[in-house]
Amino acid sequence: MSESPTPPLAGTRIIELAGIGPGPFAAMMLADMGAEVITVDRPGGNPWAVGGHGILFRSRRHIAVDLKTEAGADVVRRLCADADGLIETFRPGVAERLGVGPQDCQRVNPDLVYGRMTGWGQSGPMAQLPGHDINYIALTGALHQIGRKGEPPVPPLNLVGDFGGGGTFLAFGMLAGILSARAGHGGRVVDAAMIDGASALMAMFHSYRAEDSFVEDRGANLLDTGAFFYDVYRTRDDKWVSIGAIENQFWLELCDVLGLPEAMRHDHLDPERWDDYRIVLQKRVAEYDRAELDSAFAGRNTCYAPVLTMSEAIEHPHHQARNTFVTVDDVVQPAPAPRFDGQPPTVPRPRRAPGADTRDVLLAAGYSETRIESLLADGVVDSTP
Repeated sequence: MSESPTPPLAGTRIIELAGIGPGPFAAMMLADMGAEVITVDRPGGNPWAVGGHGILFRSRRHIAVDLKTEAGADVVRRLCADADGLIETFRPGVAERLGVGPQDCQRVNPDLVYGRMTGWGQSGPMAQLPGHDINYIALTGALHQIGRKGEPPVPPLNLVGDFGGGGTFLAFGMLAGILSARAGHGGRVVDAAMIDGASALMAMFHSYRAEDSFVEDRGANLLDTGAFFYDVYRTRDDKWVSIGAIENQFWLELCDVLGLPEAMRHDHLDPERWDDYRIVLQKRVAEYDRAELDSAFAGRNTCYAPVLTMSEAIEHPHHQARNTFVTVDDVVQPAPAPRFDGQPPTVPRPRRAPGADTRDVLLAAGYSETRIESLLADGVVDSTP
């Protein structure tokens, strides 16, 4: 393996019409893999893409364009001529009204993969309605299943809709479309809906349900805190640890480490015993500080990990050894993932200001200096020094 392997998506160009949440996340994934991502901001920047979006916009070039002008729409279409894909996150029909919809852009590049990111999808009776992650996963049944027995559903941050069911599936769809285009099948339109992606994430549980081994009650199944051996427990110093000792060999070793009663060793998979055994395990864990349990379980063949805060996670020895986190301009952030040949494929670059690369991008697209000055003077594009 060479010391500086070529990133897997080197030579791939993506145009991103700046949005929030899942769109930037998908573009970040592609940029992390070495794709050239050109983000099209509105002049002055996207007012919604602040607070929490800085890392999501890393490793891009930024051009500021007023898409409400015909000349601005033409800039985007011209950028598409040499691109592999485009990402947009508008409500259905908005891109078409702006003149940058799939037909507009694929007219100048028939091989363009046009990625569309929405919550409800491009079709269906709810397609034009607003929503957020919590609403999308509510409609899929995923939110209903997340939470403890007898308690309300618990929104899992916005991981399941925006990022898991949204941005990740959009990135996957973009890559599938690009492979198809490079095989000679022409461009495609990717309809990435968070309700579709979140539903796909629930595939295993639909399988369990079809087999009558899953109930639609919270906190009553193997992986939803129903099983006492797959849950989190409070320690003596008011911290938390996670236990996931499902398989018998892992459960028996956990019993050895904690010195649990002999009666618990042989029937931990019996749901009739779960409530009683949970009380025993709660009391036993509460006898220890978290650091004591970390030490006791170190190197043991069971499924245990401390529940770390984000700050603690950054400092954990395993993450330190793998360089799971990197620091870019004094901002600690996750390293690109997955890895290739044992190393992250790229070193992230910090987010640049909207319009920071307008001149360079337009010059590379074939615009003359005179035309660029005209676009700047008319407010069609903006350039941030």
